[in-house]
Amino acid sequence: MKFILGLKLGMSQIFDKDGNIVPLTLIEAGPCQITQVKTKKSDGYESLQIGFKEIEKKKKIKKPMQHKPFRFIREFRDKGSALAGNVGDKIDVSIFKEGDIVKVAGVAKGKGFQGGMRRWGFHGKKATHGVKHEARTVGSIGDSGMERVIKGKKMPGRMGGSRITVKNLQVIKVDKDNNLLAVRGAIPGNEGTLVEIRA
Repeated sequence: MKFILGLKLGMSQIFDKDGNIVPLTLIEAGPCQITQVKTKKSDGYESLQIGFKEIEKKKKIKKPMQHKPFRFIREFRDKGSALAGNVGDKIDVSIFKEGDIVKVAGVAKGKGFQGGMRRWGFHGKKATHGVKHEARTVGSIGDSGMERVIKGKKMPGRMGGSRITVKNLQVIKVDKDNNLLAVRGAIPGNEGTLVEIRA
């Protein structure tokens, strides 16, 4: 299993050999450092903990962070595979190659409190005679027999801001000198969002 942490930089596009436009997302991936190796004997499971974006200013490092002075720390665990690595080892974009299929996880853009039409794609009511101020309402929400709202009903509420994983994205370019990874398609989050890349 290959994995790395990165920051979403934004989207771009290139032309392939046939002249077709290929949409890309640029990711500043790594370098990351292994901060802890967990084993079945000591922790009950196997995983690697890696840190990304080392904090350089000493005054910003709090006491609990002194042995792991990183802005982001994440743990990668894979059942049934031997995760190799030692504390202090570096992980960079060179572990990926062009053509690899990866999955990218990140937190989607938060859109605040939204109505049913935007949040769930409801078509709304007809804009015709007799439908006054009802164009964007969700319609009936309950049952006259039960006299309550059924759990899980699609209604207005908070939209976005949840973790999303996008699978089957192809690595188009790997730039080791600038720690850049270009994947085909879109990934969740704003520019600067932390993302996890696995292959």
